[in-house]
Amino acid sequence: MQQAINRALRRLLQEDPATLVFGEDVGRLGGVFRVTDGLQREFGEKRVFDTPLAESGIIGLAVGLAMNGYRPIPEVQFDGFAYPAVDQIVNQMARMNYRSRGAAPMPITLRLPSFGGIQAPEHHGESLEALFAHVPGLKVVAPSDPTEAYRTLLQAVRSDDPVIYMEPKARYWDRRPVDLPEPPLTAEAGDETEGFDPIGTSRVVRLGRHATLIAWGAMVHRCLQVAELAAEDGVELEVLDLRWLKPIDADGLAASVARTKRAVVVHEAPLTAGLGAEVSALITERAFRDLAAPVQRVTGFDVPYPAGPLEPQYLPTIDRVLLAVQRTLEF
Repeated sequence: MQQAINRALRRLLQEDPATLVFGEDVGRLGGVFRVTDGLQREFGEKRVFDTPLAESGIIGLAVGLAMNGYRPIPEVQFDGFAYPAVDQIVNQMARMNYRSRGAAPMPITLRLPSFGGIQAPEHHGESLEALFAHVPGLKVVAPSDPTEAYRTLLQAVRSDDPVIYMEPKARYWDRRPVDLPEPPLTAEAGDETEGFDPIGTSRVVRLGRHATLIAWGAMVHRCLQVAELAAEDGVELEVLDLRWLKPIDADGLAASVARTKRAVVVHEAPLTAGLGAEVSALITERAFRDLAAPVQRVTGFDVPYPAGPLEPQYLPTIDRVLLAVQRTLEF
């Protein structure tokens, strides 16, 4: 996945001279996860550059650049480091277009290596999707595989809205190839011309008929593992990659639940007020008459995101998801 994101960044830098990549160690080092490897050598220090370790300043810089016609792609090195930047994200980046009545669009894509699964130290793994999805003015996306990472990053950067782009760290080393033709490199190349699904749509990554597993980021892979195991017992689980966490694809959720009659939402963040609650509410609003059982949630626990040694106990396991599937099937 990290190579897919690198490829998308290279293409975005090629097609628009107003595009800038900056953040902590993204230049000479190529990023902690080597996502920006080689970009400074190819595009120079004025377009790909390192910043001080000051997350609030990174986002403030991005806001100022966007107001002056640039298309910034800042990176905050780890999701836990985003907390000092929340003031700039919420009060400037998310509001500026609304505040200026459309005179100051904010085409900023904040790349945020997110979630857990790599057993990093404290503050290096968080699950902040509910926090950012709750902020009016922001779009939020969490790709689950290399092709999705490539496509959604192009869409995010080309959008004139601020986007929180949450890269699942645990999937950086997913080496599946990027599955798409290389379209002509033009500044006018839009999403429709490349056949991308529109922003705000989910995708079914495995068809099934007994229940729907709904996830995003690295948990999509976890749910596919669960579906493989359940199939050995004759249980056919549909897996829905929500993909865009804001806007949420309410129609896609309803359509999948209409097929399977049951739903289990799986995410890494704590249960209380997590995005799973919003997904569950949307399913109830849109597909109540189709439901044969209450929506189940399998999540992290209501504790601070743990440091590495405790991650295996915190993250939704295959057994916990299978138990939730059993509960919904036996209701």
